[in-house]
Amino acid sequence: MEDEKIIDLYWTRQENAILETEKKYGSYCRSISFHILKNREDSEECVNDTWLRAWDSIPPKRPDFFAAFLGKIVRNLSISRYRMNHARKRGNGEVDLLLMELEECLPAGKSVEEEIESRETARAIDRFLYGEDEESRNMFIRRYFYVDSIREIAERLGVSESKVKSQLFRVRNRLKDHLEKEGIVL
Repeated sequence: MEDEKIIDLYWTRQENAILETEKKYGSYCRSISFHILKNREDSEECVNDTWLRAWDSIPPKRPDFFAAFLGKIVRNLSISRYRMNHARKRGNGEVDLLLMELEECLPAGKSVEEEIESRETARAIDRFLYGEDEESRNMFIRRYFYVDSIREIAERLGVSESKVKSQLFRVRNRLKDHLEKEGIVL
């Protein structure tokens, strides 16, 4: 079923919207969640919570890109679950590692006022990524959105792990410079 029709089902509050979403995007959302959590049960719970969040969000929201809308929800839920599961074990997981890699070039949004700033930061990151070459952009998105390991990215793109590491390092540095030029306080 086309995304627009699935969204229409949500909009008209038809319960089969969730079934259609599961059919089309279930494995996509499970993949994102499992890359973060490395636990099938927790991933399944996050995916189910994603369907509930979508149900609660549509209406009033009408997402332009449904896959990205769902991906963002499941990713955020999974990261929250990861943090909850590892509250006493900071620093040993892949998610902690990638968050540490990015913390030098992203502001921490904690207050309501900073939430507004974080939206502008997201737009600035989008502008930055559109200016990057396709390989760098893909590496960045695979690493920091889909939480792929360095090895998975290297295999997917047919390059060495050292190339992925060095290219991500350079992209993070360019991102930091870009955000500073845009006036975003780090």
